[in-house]
Amino acid sequence: MTDTSIPSADQSLDDETSSAVAVEEAEETEAEPEAREKKAPADSDLFRQSEIAADYIEGLLDILDYDGDIDELVSGGRPVVEVVGGRLQSLVGQRGATLEAIQELARLAVFRQTGSPSRLLLDIGGYRATRRKELSAVARNAVEKVKEHGEPVRLEPMSAFERKCVHDVVNAMSGVESESEGVEPNRRIVVRPVD
Repeated sequence: MTDTSIPSADQSLDDETSSAVAVEEAEETEAEPEAREKKAPADSDLFRQSEIAADYIEGLLDILDYDGDIDELVSGGRPVVEVVGGRLQSLVGQRGATLEAIQELARLAVFRQTGSPSRLLLDIGGYRATRRKELSAVARNAVEKVKEHGEPVRLEPMSAFERKCVHDVVNAMSGVESESEGVEPNRRIVVRPVD
């Protein structure tokens, strides 16, 4: 039960804050696992997020006078928008930098309409699918080097999407582990042997 009373003049703000935190922690500890799972957005909510983002992207394409087919879907528990068509490379940018920026703008458009943050994933011209294959090869190559030489391998700086792709591949292999180090935009993955 949350205390909604007004603190007395002699009660400090710190006391009130620590009480509220303690109550919230107790509620989280007592919550059933099913209750925590219910906090995840439903597929209909995720699809709604992808529709909002698709509308935003469509408006952007109209302003820029680009043609592209837009698909909205839910995949892996997150909303996804895919833009397919010719002449879209400039919307991807060098190493996906423009794509990442447009994705953030689309996430902001979703947040503005729903009031909650989105894990929206945007793909333009199949860039992410192609890059995922390239990164899988990079990860496997790094794992081979680590197993052969027994020394950690530091990869080049990558975006969050790229690091996740590499972590997924490395974590699926035995005898090695990966972790990210550094700060954006120079955050990179280190692949090392498991002790």
